[in-house]
Amino acid sequence: MTIRKEQIKTALAHVLHPEKKMDIISLDMIQDIIVQEKYVSFTLEMPTKNDPLAQDLSQRCEGAIHKFIDRDAVVDIQIGINISQQRQTLPPAPEPTASPLSGVKNIIAVASGKGGVGKSTVAVNLAAALVRNGAKVGLLDADIYGPSIPTMFNLFERPDITVQKKLIPLEKYGVKLVSMGFLVDVNQAMVWRGPMVTSAIKQFMNDVEWGELDYMILDLPPGTGDIQLTIVQSVPLSGAVIVSTPQNVALDDVRKGVAMFHKVTVPVLGIIENMAYFCPPDAPDKKYYIFGHGGASRLADELAVPVLGEIPLEQPIRESGDNGKPIVLADHESAAAASFLACSANMQQQLAIRAAQTPKNLSISFMGKSPSAHT
Repeated sequence: MTIRKEQIKTALAHVLHPEKKMDIISLDMIQDIIVQEKYVSFTLEMPTKNDPLAQDLSQRCEGAIHKFIDRDAVVDIQIGINISQQRQTLPPAPEPTASPLSGVKNIIAVASGKGGVGKSTVAVNLAAALVRNGAKVGLLDADIYGPSIPTMFNLFERPDITVQKKLIPLEKYGVKLVSMGFLVDVNQAMVWRGPMVTSAIKQFMNDVEWGELDYMILDLPPGTGDIQLTIVQSVPLSGAVIVSTPQNVALDDVRKGVAMFHKVTVPVLGIIENMAYFCPPDAPDKKYYIFGHGGASRLADELAVPVLGEIPLEQPIRESGDNGKPIVLADHESAAAASFLACSANMQQQLAIRAAQTPKNLSISFMGKSPSAHT
């Protein structure tokens, strides 16, 4: 017998939520149903992380399918977290008197055309560099599928919620932080389709008590697909920074990233070349260009965007990320920290240039030490 999706919904309508006293179909907790002969897969969406309840409901779902449809059916249930459901049983919050991001002066997207180029490492250290210069900074981890910020800050707590039902960002080293990694278990895979991801990102922007910020760094997921495009169209970006490594396969994807931002009229502040060269600890004056040399500069000239800086390939950068303290703060006198500080200053300079070219009612502000060019 071939199982149909309608049968799945009918069977699961017999599963009642023990607290809300309604069935899980009416509560819209079942998403992404897939049926292939006797194989049944779907996502059970929970409003918060609640392992005992999720396990109980999963067992009831499997039992309902075996009872009402086919006792030999193979049932695969994924657990997802939908933070929008957190407010379904709560009184409605008062209407906001101002835009949720009205207190944020600059929103900067840190993006990459492909994964594995160190985008999150750059985003974290840019945020830390801005804080070192006296700015108020927030960092939003927009990589729903692979959040890195909790590990890079060694922070795995759950954020509190205000009486207005808004998340309060966690804070460490002076950086306000929001990440899906704070809301789900570190071992839980996020099996979500694009619309669910973009909805979560919008909630992170609108339903979080960010307060007054000079900069919000937005750590985008890698790539240039529908999710990334929707995010950059939904967020009032001041500019974008693209991270790449020197090899051609990474630089080819930079072109796509620049084209994406141009398509949505977001200024590209520049390219940061990560893992640009290696200096042996016993011979710091020597540079070995392991992944190629000068590729980012040539591409920047071709695309008419600046190079904001080159980040060396160094073990302490990796160790600082694993240990939960950005290298800019862990060893602020190191050459790696100096490279990130230079990138941050050049990024501020590009913002200042665009502010001078923008009408006053749309001006872009920056804070901290006056940016200066670094070579």
